[in-house]
Amino acid sequence: MTRRTLDRRTFVRTTAALGVTTALAGCGGSGGETGDGGSGGDDGSDGGDDGSAGSDGGDQEFLSEEPEYDGWFDDVGNYEGTVDRTGADEVTVAVGAADGLSFGPAAVAVSPGTTVVWEWTGEGGDHNVSSTAGDFESETVGEEGHTFEHTVEESGVHTYVCTPHEAVGMKGAVYVE
Repeated sequence: MTRRTLDRRTFVRTTAALGVTTALAGCGGSGGETGDGGSGGDDGSDGGDDGSAGSDGGDQEFLSEEPEYDGWFDDVGNYEGTVDRTGADEVTVAVGAADGLSFGPAAVAVSPGTTVVWEWTGEGGDHNVSSTAGDFESETVGEEGHTFEHTVEESGVHTYVCTPHEAVGMKGAVYVE
């Protein structure tokens, strides 16, 4: 009888641990693949010189004068400043950067008419990219290499979130000069 009780306890512990792991692995369903772009080619995490913006901060140039974000990045762990990518026709932002629950870089400055390509790293579960102003919204997916793109035209700060992970600080901004 003792052996059976012990087996049940083990079963309950294992089941509970699997449930918690599954819940933390991602939020939401696959949502389909309706991104507006191809595979991209650069996950944006290496700070490459192809117009993409990486998340390591190593060789990135930041704006000398930061835009006013009104506390938007207060709970964003990987925000280091606004990466200057003005003049580039296209920039890449990694979705699921750093700890898997970040955009990389968190903030990027671009010129009007620049296409921002968000590319999924496959880390941190299912993500989306959703404008807080309602200007754009991607599907919720977790597949590495999935991309979504949006061309920004209006000057100013354009903030966005990953809806499933907004509560843990997965937020970003595009500053159009």
